Amino acid sequence: MAEIDLTQEEADALIAMPKQKANDDTSYYPNPGASLVIPLVSNDKKEDFLLDIRRGRIDLKKATFQNRARKTIVLVRLDLNGAPHRNPDGEEVASPHLHVYREGYGDKWAGPLPAASFSDASDQWMTLLNFMRYCNITEPPDIQKGILEWKR
Repeated sequence: MAEIDLTQEEADALIAMPKQKANDDTSYYPNPGASLVIPLVSNDKKEDFLLDIRRGRIDLKKATFQNRARKTIVLVRLDLNGAPHRNPDGEEVASPHLHVYREGYGDKWAGPLPAASFSDASDQWMTLLNFMRYCNITEPPDIQKGILEWKR
């Protein structure tokens, strides 16, 4: 299968495009080691997106939030409490870090979380809400915390 590439202009437009939940289903924040994929759609219903949420199996503070377009193209990915990331130029970026699509590289580049968009990366739930705002999910899906108690 050939990798699908977008121009930077196309990727930026998809990231900025308002997104909404594709249905009224209730989802539950995944337990440790589990993941969740939630369908999203553009407001005009012409573009489909996915919101991925993955939790670490052993380290409960480890998580990945990801917004994909066209099923396979990662537009934005946030890695919490994982290993540092090495960019193609050799620069190492500590966790948490944010991957944003870059033409010719996909999601292979990462940078620190923008402080203006992410208030407290130690609070996983708040970081998920901030991530959805960052990805312009204007009508978020119904995600419930579940029965596990949330601690920082």
